[in-house]
Amino acid sequence: MNRSRPVAECGAALPAMTRRQFVAAAAIAPWLSTASAAEPARSAGNIVRVGVIGTGVRGKYLIGNLPESAVVTAICDCATLRIASTLEPNGTFAPVLQRFKDRDAAKCATHQDYRRMFDREKLDAVIIATPDHHHALAAMLALQAGLDVYLEKPLTACVREGRRLADAVKRSGRVLQVGSQQRTMEMNRFACEFIRNGGLGKVTRVELPNYPGPLPMPSLGEEPGFGGVDFDLFCGPAPLRPHHRHLWMKEDFQVGDLLWRGWDLFRDYSGHLMTNWGAHSVDMVQLALGRDDTGPVEVRAIEPPSVAELWPRWRDKTPAPVGQASSQSNSFNGKPKATSGVPRNADAFGLPLNEAEARRFWPVRMKYADGIELHFSHGPDFIVFHGEKGVLKMRRNYFETDPPGLIKNGPDPAVAEKWKGTGHVARPHLENWLDAIRSGAPLNAPVEVGHRTATICHLANIARELNRPLKWSPAREQFLDNAEANTLLDRPRRKGFEFSAA
Repeated sequence: MNRSRPVAECGAALPAMTRRQFVAAAAIAPWLSTASAAEPARSAGNIVRVGVIGTGVRGKYLIGNLPESAVVTAICDCATLRIASTLEPNGTFAPVLQRFKDRDAAKCATHQDYRRMFDREKLDAVIIATPDHHHALAAMLALQAGLDVYLEKPLTACVREGRRLADAVKRSGRVLQVGSQQRTMEMNRFACEFIRNGGLGKVTRVELPNYPGPLPMPSLGEEPGFGGVDFDLFCGPAPLRPHHRHLWMKEDFQVGDLLWRGWDLFRDYSGHLMTNWGAHSVDMVQLALGRDDTGPVEVRAIEPPSVAELWPRWRDKTPAPVGQASSQSNSFNGKPKATSGVPRNADAFGLPLNEAEARRFWPVRMKYADGIELHFSHGPDFIVFHGEKGVLKMRRNYFETDPPGLIKNGPDPAVAEKWKGTGHVARPHLENWLDAIRSGAPLNAPVEVGHRTATICHLANIARELNRPLKWSPAREQFLDNAEANTLLDRPRRKGFEFSAA
């Protein structure tokens, strides 16, 4: 394909592996990270040759969502179990991956280390659906290899990574689309444009879900490796730790009737729900307010009357506050067995019983330079925009106003239908990415947008951690007169996973 073109700026559990997949995983191991087979990847016409890094739940859905004008010629995962269940899908993912299995799987190269994939495969673009702590390095290496990138949100695991990546995209001339697909959803785009163009009058306040932040790393003990996982590769730039399945099997972290989120719970790998789900909500606020190149100037955490009253809103996604007894309990070592009563995560994870860890549930308030306030204040529900003329409530693929007649000529409700259905909700967003690769069409979620959105989520977690009001400079991307807060904008990287000088 012609690469000299202008550049314009919900979670199902993995089914158990079949015996056939285990055999496939064993067969994969001897030739992982070797060069492609003799038959080269297809590149006829405008076909985009795509590599996919991370073949868990999200990676599988993105493979299934790819338009037919793209072909997956290589996949990469640190666990051969996931590679095998992508090449030979069953259960939930059998229909999602049927076209890939029929058309591409037999010729698809496989790797455990994305660094080797970039060295050895002939690709045009890459989809990155790894844990968050790998996002920045995988994307940087892809850009250095001359590839266009689709990177799942949140963009990066810390603020400094985001700026470094945004600058690298500008230098490279490549396309990077962030997986914030609500930017492509017609209902959300219309609502944001309505607000941005003054439909609510002057906006004074926006209320968002109060997404919990991450836990410090626990002491889970060590389990024998399984599933062909290279745990050193999983840890990547984060500290190397003893293997435990709950650190990498996010979709397998079942605790009684609750499905928690594995690596996504812990600070080494993620900002937890604040950066995961929060990235979607904050992104809509930034778009609606026209703030894609900036951010708030003040941020502070607010101590609630009772943290214990906040947790039930999130009980199916995160452990209870430290020392808080609940309705289920379990062990986090080995295979969980449902008993009675929720784990007090101080006991289950070996965490200290102190206020600092409970603060991950505290509400957060922010203020833009013009006085508009963001209140992270309620459970998983609407984003609520308060303006002079009324209120607009928004969530994925839907909005409503009060008074109801505030919008006279809204979009046809039928446009929302294409975003419904298992496994198909990302396809139009991927099409936008492919259009940008081929013709320079504007991206709906370019890297600077993703960076500014993720930054706001990181600011919320930092304010909770430090428990003090903070002044932020969106232009300089640093806290004013607070050296301790500025140290939290970056994170150390383990040897072998550093950024190159390039």
